[in-house]
Amino acid sequence: MTNINLDDFFLPYQQRWLEDNSTYKIWEKSRRIGATYVQSFEDVRDCVSKAVEEVWFSSADESAAREYIEYCQKWVKLFNSAAKFLGSVVIDSDNDIKAYVIEFTNGTTINALSSNPKRFRSKGGKIILDEYAHHNNPQDLWSAASPCTMWGAPTRILSTHNGQNCQFYKFIADIKAKKLDWSLHTTPLQLAVAEGLVDKICEKETTDEERQLWLEKQEKNCVSTYTWLQEYCCIAVDETSAFLPYELIIPCEADDLLQSLENIKGCLYVGMDIGRDHDLSVIWVLEKLGKVVYTRLVKPLPNMLYQKQEEELYKILNHPKFRRCCLDATGLGNQFAERASLEFGKYRVEGLKFTNPLKGDLAYGLRTHFENRTVYIPSKPEIREDLHSIQRTTTSSGHTRFDAERSALTGHADRFWALALALYAAKGNDDEGIEILSDCPYEADDIIRGMCDEDIDWDDML
Repeated sequence: MTNINLDDFFLPYQQRWLEDNSTYKIWEKSRRIGATYVQSFEDVRDCVSKAVEEVWFSSADESAAREYIEYCQKWVKLFNSAAKFLGSVVIDSDNDIKAYVIEFTNGTTINALSSNPKRFRSKGGKIILDEYAHHNNPQDLWSAASPCTMWGAPTRILSTHNGQNCQFYKFIADIKAKKLDWSLHTTPLQLAVAEGLVDKICEKETTDEERQLWLEKQEKNCVSTYTWLQEYCCIAVDETSAFLPYELIIPCEADDLLQSLENIKGCLYVGMDIGRDHDLSVIWVLEKLGKVVYTRLVKPLPNMLYQKQEEELYKILNHPKFRRCCLDATGLGNQFAERASLEFGKYRVEGLKFTNPLKGDLAYGLRTHFENRTVYIPSKPEIREDLHSIQRTTTSSGHTRFDAERSALTGHADRFWALALALYAAKGNDDEGIEILSDCPYEADDIIRGMCDEDIDWDDML
């Protein structure tokens, strides 16, 4: 077989796919990174070497099948192999099933089909399911195609994501849970760019800045975060179960919100979700101007001692414009909230234990602000994904739960709950200050204590 230098044709992530000889390979990928291109090379190589007798390729539409065959024809020439393209051939006259066929003189063939599951019945050989998540009947297709490989021929599945309710996503989830012993490759656009995709497109060596600008342009052109995440970032989005969909989050994003607290004019309201080892502690600070609240500080405190967390919080609570804070008093947060309440007053600092009814009140209160566009948040991916990660589910006993999966990017929706607590703290308050209702001078002093402290260096808070 012709000696071919793979570096001349393929980038590192494509070569890793080629070098993986697993019987079952699945590739969650960005669009337009050359996955079908390299797969066609593998298929021609397998036919030329007689590693397989037949290849059965299926994509979501006929144009993709034609493109795949064109790639195959290129590799046939590169391998200097004797083969001919037979065009569209009837392979099942009873059901009028056609395929684009390349026939090699050594007896092997490549067949490119549409996604109709019936076209895999009674077939045998190597199976390629391209853009599998976007087939009309992926489960029926898999049922028809999977027996084709029972004599040991390989299976290849390639696709961008299409939500979390399809077979492709379930395959990947089972692989990650070690329920399936398949080989998984994951190539988001960011990885492809880091490994030379933009250089190849621009036909020159690009700088880090040029590559970053190129990525930002692609994301902007997507318009929808939903599209960007699924089509390019290998993130399966399930908007059906998202409590706060992107269409509510994105209109409330703004740049240049985060600022030094020194020049704050409105009242400050604070929320803090408390964690330590597995979850983040997050402090969220809002400035209220009229009926609208603006995020001025979002401060994650990863793996920080509780004493240090207290110090960070107390700096903010000593601000002269601080009015009220709500803290997560669940579990380890109970003592934390109690100490802060004793230090700053029971009205000004309230600890809230996260029962399901309370979480519902917090979550719906947050959502109402986004629906009414009375809250503004920084335009940052980690914040956006954290807020989007909360899902509303109903238990078998009929109770509603609000929860999220843990993620390296978003944590455990810690920012969501910190913001929800800050909004809860601001509920029913306005910029006119606090009216003292107690007849007891000690209680009155306890409520307003610390409001006029001005010895904090607020430039250090960001």
